[in-house]
Parts: sequence; C-alpha cells; structure tokens
Amino acid sequence: MKKIKNLVMISIILTLLITLAGCTKQDNSTSNSNNKNSTNASSSNSKTSSNSTSNSTSSNNASSAKEKLEKYDFVSAAKKQVAAPEAGETIAVLHVKNYGDIKVKFFKEVAPKAVENFISLSKKGYYNGVTFHRVINNFMIQGGDPTATGRGGQSTWGKSFEDEFDYSVAPYRGALCMANSGSNTNGSQFFIEQANYEEGTCKYLESNGYPKNLLEAYKLYGGSMHLFCRHTVFGQVIEGMDIVDKIAACNTDSNNKPVEDVVIESIEITNFK
Repeated sequence: MKKIKNLVMISIILTLLITLAGCTKQDNSTSNSNNKNSTNASSSNSKTSSNSTSNSTSSNNASSAKEKLEKYDFVSAAKKQVAAPEAGETIAVLHVKNYGDIKVKFFKEVAPKAVENFISLSKKGYYNGVTFHRVINNFMIQGGDPTATGRGGQSTWGKSFEDEFDYSVAPYRGALCMANSGSNTNGSQFFIEQANYEEGTCKYLESNGYPKNLLEAYKLYGGSMHLFCRHTVFGQVIEGMDIVDKIAACNTDSNNKPVEDVVIESIEITNFK
C-alpha cells in the first residue's frame, strides 16, 4: 500500500535525478555501453553482479534525490519566482487583441534554451497573429501554435529541444511553461498557469507522497503541482493575470478551443522599468 501511495513521488524523484545528474548522464551511458560489450564475453554471474550493483546505485541515488526534495525550501523559492524583476531585466509583453497586455519575466539561469527560444521567436514575429488555441478555466491557457491545432509549431532552431528542470521554479499560478508532447519535445508552444489553490487537490497530492514543503508553496501560490518537473518553467507573469483570467473564462468548444479566436497580436521584448 505504501508503494502505491509513493508512485507519484517516485516519478518526480526519477525525473529530478535526470536533472541533477545531467552532466554524468553521458558518462553513464558510455559506461553501460562498454559494460554491455564486455558482458558478451563474461559469465552470467558477472551479469547478475553488474545488475545488482546498478540497482543498488539507482536506489541510493533515488534516496538522495528524495532527501534533497524534502529538504528544499520551496516557499522561499516561490516567493522569489513571483517577485517583480529588477530594473533593466528583459521581459516580454504579450499584446492580446480585445483583452489587453500580459507581461512576463524570464528565468534565464534555470531555463536558458527555453528563454532564448521564446525571445528569438517573438523577435522574428513568429507569434504575431497566433491564437491561444487551448483554454481550460482554473488550469491554463495555451498558445504558440501557428496551425491552432495543438500539433504544430517549431522551435527557433527548427527542431525539438530538451526539458530544463530546476527546484527553484515550479508551475505556480502565473508560471510561463513550455507545452510538449512528452519528454524533450519542446517547440514553439507554451502555456500560462492559471489554477488557484484547491484544498481537495492538496490533500490528494499529499496522500500520493508529494513533499509537504512543496505543498506549502502550493497553498500560497496555487498552480498545478501535478506538472512539477514535467514541463519546463521559464518565466512568470508579473502583470496582467486579470487578462489571463479573462481569457481562461472565455467560451470554448468541446476541444477546449475558444469559440471566438483569442489572438496574440504581437509579443514585445523590452526591459523592465
């Protein structure tokens, strides 16, 4: 029973392990490849020994990651995430037709590729005239797909790029995140978190092993914690959440697509004053 309750927690830990050990991932892959070649000429006992050592190492790494996760000060990190940027910092202003402006700051230190991608596409005018094609009230508003189907769009490099996860940012209300179709499939699509805190959701997450310190931050800042370390968080709304709420409340069809197009006229890249 305990294992079942910890399934979600284990999933988070494994995802975070990839992030924390990213610089050693390539070395481990090479090592595994070399072990495979040498195993072809070894006995089955050697294979068993190798697998046992690997499982032991994975278990130790998971335990270490869990400990770090449980000790991390998510409340302080969240407070910094939602704070106003310093004067002169790069921000983006999304001019949404008939709704108003949404201003966001960026997290270049933790998600440099996602930030570069968004800023580059914005400067190229890639998002001009693109709609928020998927809108779910008390969850998020999603855009960035020129085809408005949810299946289109590409990054500034013309190919998918990897996820960028970090403890210091999470999908709290107002978070600017990369939309994807699985691990490391980021392109041009993005979404803005709009969900508020819900006690029932919090209790469910707690029963499934989510760290209490992460849930304390969720209580203060809302959002969608089931997306933690599943989508890259690369920015935060600093002004215009009322606009996000208005968009989220618009009439939608059975596919969560606004009945009347919600159009991004342009995205201006400027400096915070």
